[in-house]
Amino acid sequence: MIFGQDRNELRQMYKDAWRKQQAGEVVTPLELQIATVVAEHPEYHDLIETGSTEQDFTPDGGQTNPYLHMGLHLAIREQVSTNRPAGITDMHRRLCEKHGDHHAAEHQMIECLAESLWEAQNRNAMPDEQAYLERLRRLAG
Repeated sequence: MIFGQDRNELRQMYKDAWRKQQAGEVVTPLELQIATVVAEHPEYHDLIETGSTEQDFTPDGGQTNPYLHMGLHLAIREQVSTNRPAGITDMHRRLCEKHGDHHAAEHQMIECLAESLWEAQNRNAMPDEQAYLERLRRLAG
């Protein structure tokens, strides 16, 4: 497993990767992936640079968890690079063409992924890959 179960350790990975990349230090391939996602989210830079890893982000307060959001970007990129579930690379390409921007396409895909993960959690089961791909197909048109 790449990431541990401790959310503070995971969040510290984001902070360390971003700090190292900004300082021009050598980064690992994983750190480069993380720093790239952070770079694409300037609205989170202050949090990554100065915020606490222990901060809670509650939907009740209308807060988006930036670490979860960026983690879903990383998940989408991993899925696309491995084409798992089968067909997702094509869905990504089609959505990038539709939106003219990979970041906008990923945001659309994140909604589908989050919904699939939420459903799986509620069923206490693995995510339904076919339902996930069908959501993406509807988006891609």
